[in-house]
Amino acid sequence: MDRLLEIMARLRDPQRGCPWDVQQSFATIAPYTIEEAYEVADAIDRGDLAALKEELGDLLLQVVFHARMAEEQGAFAFGDVVAAICDKMVRRHPHVFGDATVADAAAQTRAWEEHKRAERAANGDGDTSALAGIARGLPEWQRAVKLQHKAAKVGFDWPGPEPVIAKLHEEIEEVRAEFAALAADPDDAAARDKLEDEIGDVLFVCANLARHAKVDVGSALRRANLKFERRFRAMEALAAAEGVELAALPLEGQDRYWDRAKAAEQGQGPSS
Repeated sequence: MDRLLEIMARLRDPQRGCPWDVQQSFATIAPYTIEEAYEVADAIDRGDLAALKEELGDLLLQVVFHARMAEEQGAFAFGDVVAAICDKMVRRHPHVFGDATVADAAAQTRAWEEHKRAERAANGDGDTSALAGIARGLPEWQRAVKLQHKAAKVGFDWPGPEPVIAKLHEEIEEVRAEFAALAADPDDAAARDKLEDEIGDVLFVCANLARHAKVDVGSALRRANLKFERRFRAMEALAAAEGVELAALPLEGQDRYWDRAKAAEQGQGPSS
């Protein structure tokens, strides 16, 4: 750890460091931090422990990078980050490090949320909404699920997936209507905004459906992306093997290659 901190300090040295590292800020590094977290998730999805080791190192570097920039500003250092998370974990686990008891994991989850609410209040956060504490920097799909989950805790939730599916059909029809309205006047800015709103409603309901199914939205979308990429690359290979330029085919011709790629996958896992 000391070596990594020394490397980061050298990279940020204004005279002897790396020009790229020196010119970075919290804002410019933030996207890389998010990207590295997704790389960790991808390695876990693939069950690749060697890659996971490397990606965890990349993610740790992001923490060190932010801490180094804060230290340069006199705000805090890496040691303060470590101390803060150690204190928080002990404080939020009194059943492990103290005399409190919890019945099960569900009880611990409720206790954890109560600890968070108490900490926000102690820090002067007067937001008492059931939706308080959801970070605005989260990917929007993840924030949607957290909003829904928090609302469900006070009973504002559908009783099961069927009404969510019904709502999804309703929202899709509203999207269809907004497409028709925009087609009538493609320059209507209000109609375009309304279409965006309705598509957002569809995505929000899809996130809710995933929550009811106990399916992680990010994981489901990653699987869909991987499936699409796998099949598209397969159809490219099929076309190339036959001397066909895929881009020169009409959609109907491309669909035939897609169907062949899909058929070749049968028996290898779920398909759609």
